[in-house]
Amino acid sequence: MPPRRRGLYPSADSGTIVEMDVRSEPGLNHPFEEAIDDALSSLPADLRAAMSNLQIVVEDEPPAGRPLLGLYHGVPLPRRSSTYSGVLPDKISIFRGPITRLAAGDTDRLRREVRHVVLHEIAHHFGISDQRLIELDRY
Repeated sequence: MPPRRRGLYPSADSGTIVEMDVRSEPGLNHPFEEAIDDALSSLPADLRAAMSNLQIVVEDEPPAGRPLLGLYHGVPLPRRSSTYSGVLPDKISIFRGPITRLAAGDTDRLRREVRHVVLHEIAHHFGISDQRLIELDRY
């Protein structure tokens, strides 16, 4: 089955759209999808507008042997230059399996964990390293 796609947060300034690509059947992971939507909605409008060429993808599991809850892959905004064009979108993968297991059936914890992971990976999109997140007590 092809992935279901929804465009989120069109930016009036940049004309870009942050997309969420959910690789599952519609409605099966509604609380998970809602938690991602809530995390994105919690961002200030100017930060949402600043996100550029970014796709958020929900995947079942991380790559084999990698104990991850999420993963950012791309060129962070501060590293983009005038030669940055015609490239595929950066990708944030949110891994449903490990987050769901961590929440252990607690819907509130699921929402908190998803929010934390989404915001953590978005920080990488803005060029904030793990080391800096640790310094800010936001790792």
